Amino acid sequence: MHSTTLILPALALLLDTVSAHGFVTGVSINSQWTAGSDPVWYYSPAGSAPVTAGWDSLNQDLGFVEPASFGTSNISCHKSATAGKAYANANAGDTVNFSWSTWPDSHKGPIINYIAPCDGDCSTLTSSSLRWSKISQAGFVTPSTNTWVTDVLIQSNFTSSATIPKNLAPGNYVVRHEIIALHGGQNDNGAQAYPQCLNLKIGGSGTVKPTSGVAATSLYTRTDPGILFNLYVGATSYPYPGPEIWTAAN
Repeated sequence: MHSTTLILPALALLLDTVSAHGFVTGVSINSQWTAGSDPVWYYSPAGSAPVTAGWDSLNQDLGFVEPASFGTSNISCHKSATAGKAYANANAGDTVNFSWSTWPDSHKGPIINYIAPCDGDCSTLTSSSLRWSKISQAGFVTPSTNTWVTDVLIQSNFTSSATIPKNLAPGNYVVRHEIIALHGGQNDNGAQAYPQCLNLKIGGSGTVKPTSGVAATSLYTRTDPGILFNLYVGATSYPYPGPEIWTAAN
C-alpha cells in the first residue's frame, strides 16, 4: 500500500477535528477567482504542491498564532510561512473578496487588512522582510447585541471584502487578511490571530506607494487593549490593535 493511501484518511480525520477554524481558500477580484493556499499542500508528494497566490504555512491544524508569538515572524503570514508563487491580478481601487472555508460563530473579533510592497518578485521574499501598512479594519457592528464583523462574515457565505487604495502605485504586493478571535481574549495569551497572505499584482495609474510600513513583529503585543480584551462584559467600542490606517493612497 502506498504511503499516501495511509496519509489521506489521517489527514481527513485531522481536518475534520479542527474544521471549526477556517482558512482563505482564495480571492475573487472583478469576478476572477484566484486560489489561496490550502493547508493540504503539506501532504502533496515532493514537487507537486499546488502553485497558488497564497503563502503556504504550517497551519495544517487550522490553528492560530498566539499572542506569546507576536514577536516572531509567525504573526506575519502564519506559522513558518513561505511565499506564494503566483499572483492575483487587481487594479488600484478594486475590491478583493476573501473567501474563507468556514468560521465558527463563537470566534468573534475584528477583521484587519494590510498591504506590503514587494519591490520585485514577491515569490522570492520571506515573511519577515515584509513591511505592512494597514488599509482597513472592522470590528463591532452592533455593540448592543455583541454583533461583530465575523458574524457578518458568516452571514455572507464566509466572505469578507477589502478595497485596494485607489491611488496605489502599480507593482507586486502581498495582502495580509487577518481575523483576531477574541473568545478567549479576556485572558493573557487567550486571543487567537489567523493571518492569511496572498500575492497581488496591482495595475492602474496610481502613484502612491507605502514608505513607512512596519514589520509584523511590531504590529501587536500580547497586552494591547485590542488583544487582551473581554468581549463578554458589554463593551460598546473596540480599541483596534496595530498601526493607524494608512490613508496616503486613498
